[in-house]
Amino acid sequence: MATNAAAPPCPCYDTPEGVDILGRYDPEFAAILTRDALAFVAGLQREFRGAVRYAMERRREAQRRYDAGELPRFDPATRPVCEAGGWACAPVPPAIADRTVEITGPAEPRKMVINALNSGAKVFMADFEDALSPTWENLMRGQVNLRDAVAGTITYRDAARGREYRLGDRPATLFVRPRGWHLPEAHVLVDGEPAIGCLVDFGLYFFHSHAAFRSGQGAGFGPFFYLPKMEHSREARIWKGVFERAEKEAGIGRGSIRATVLVETLPAVFQMEEILHELRDHSAGLNCGRWDYIFSYVKTFRARPDRLLPDRALVGMAQHFMRSYSYLLIQTCHRRGVHAMGGMAAQIPIKDDAAANEAALELVRKDKLRDVQYVAAWLSGSGSVPLYNLMEDAATAEISRVQNWQWLRHGAALDAGGVEVRATPELLARVVEEEMARVEAEVGAERFRRGRYAEAGRIFSRQCTAPELDDFLTLDAYNLIVVHHPGASSPCKL
Repeated sequence: MATNAAAPPCPCYDTPEGVDILGRYDPEFAAILTRDALAFVAGLQREFRGAVRYAMERRREAQRRYDAGELPRFDPATRPVCEAGGWACAPVPPAIADRTVEITGPAEPRKMVINALNSGAKVFMADFEDALSPTWENLMRGQVNLRDAVAGTITYRDAARGREYRLGDRPATLFVRPRGWHLPEAHVLVDGEPAIGCLVDFGLYFFHSHAAFRSGQGAGFGPFFYLPKMEHSREARIWKGVFERAEKEAGIGRGSIRATVLVETLPAVFQMEEILHELRDHSAGLNCGRWDYIFSYVKTFRARPDRLLPDRALVGMAQHFMRSYSYLLIQTCHRRGVHAMGGMAAQIPIKDDAAANEAALELVRKDKLRDVQYVAAWLSGSGSVPLYNLMEDAATAEISRVQNWQWLRHGAALDAGGVEVRATPELLARVVEEEMARVEAEVGAERFRRGRYAEAGRIFSRQCTAPELDDFLTLDAYNLIVVHHPGASSPCKL
């Protein structure tokens, strides 16, 4: 007589109370999503979620004032901090004293991370933000990659080429950029609500890497971070609290964590002194995030027809408002004793063609065609895409989106080969249709169908013609890449 054997337990993540993982189970991911690591992330979420909600509401309140005609300005309430000469940021530690060349790229794929660390650059910024489409697979594989990179054990075998990739003797110093405060992580629930994306990114990386930096050399030896998208010093104050809690729980000295803030929003330009003051024990300087800054400029002045910008290809650091922003950042950093970093260049090297490489450094071509292709790549899991010898990421796509929205909102006059035309929804529809046909001809019908290009075109058109401008392209598209696996957390349900 046959008997029913007990079904083997299903594999699942061992989660602490109040934490649920809705992403696919994978044994490699489980080594990242340990019970202790998740408890650490949950602690951050519970302590700081109220402050983050408040900060996001203050962002929305400020935007309502800008829409009503108010201009961003320096805060008279913090003038004593800005004018005071008696404070400076903590000294730049030797580990990051030389940052003459920095490169950036996504934290996944693995081979790219190894090549970036071996590139000869002084710093590699591994990105969980604009350069990474935040699918569950990308986020978790990125965490695995960085854990192994810090441990010095990261390797990759390219079976097709018969090549083995491993770290060289002098890898670049690793910085990690978590997502901005505004982005949720829908695969990780804490007390029934999606976790704050940047706390997941920071928390998991810090938990698994901080021990490698405990070399007995004192504060300032890492780990190192880039902090994106801030608009006010109150947001820097939250990061300060996160860093101090992390250092205390890990038993490492105050100021061990160092972070460079990307000044890439227009409101943040009027808060640079205050941001450095909040992070003065943890600061590694400020960076001109110029692509997102252009995006933020357009978004901040979305209701102002007198603030229209020309096509993004014509907006560079030579423009007065861009030059003034960069000079103020440099002066502020030097006054407070930290590095002032230049912004990223979107151009990428072109092998074996010196003339084309030189041209890539001078021209930004095929602008609107790239933006439709970038959105499609993001939906398919690629957050940074080389298109026409330029690197596209969420920041460059955002510029095009908000510019199109603003041009349509105000009926901007456009130069169409010497003929003036007005921006209208009908014109946008015709241009998108033409570009979609061009993309299909370029990539082929089968790849066009599988690559979610049509969906990308609909998202781009919908956002450009929406009555109200969405804050971020990636927020609208995020739900399209979320895949839930409800049985991935313990206890398993069969």
